[in-house]
Amino acid sequence: MKLYVGNLSFRTEEQELEALFASVGQVSSVSLVRDRETGQSRGFAFVEMADDAQGQAACATLDQREFGGRRLTVNEARPQERRNSNGGGFNGPRQRRDSRW
Repeated sequence: MKLYVGNLSFRTEEQELEALFASVGQVSSVSLVRDRETGQSRGFAFVEMADDAQGQAACATLDQREFGGRRLTVNEARPQERRNSNGGGFNGPRQRRDSRW
């Protein structure tokens, strides 16, 4: 079961999260989300537990628990919403709008 862990201190490291969640059950993976440019934590992570029962136990035990001076938010991760593809970025060469061309 994949869990969302929010409201993390920006100083939190993967090993600390793994140790915290290992106290509840078997941790399959920990993915701390970081800023692409600075490498600093963005304050949330995803933790994958070995099975649903352990994931639910982690939610019940660790949600609203104080960790690193902050109160954690722990719940089941939802699938990422599809983003609109016409937002910023490169959309190909510009076309002239002048009728004379």
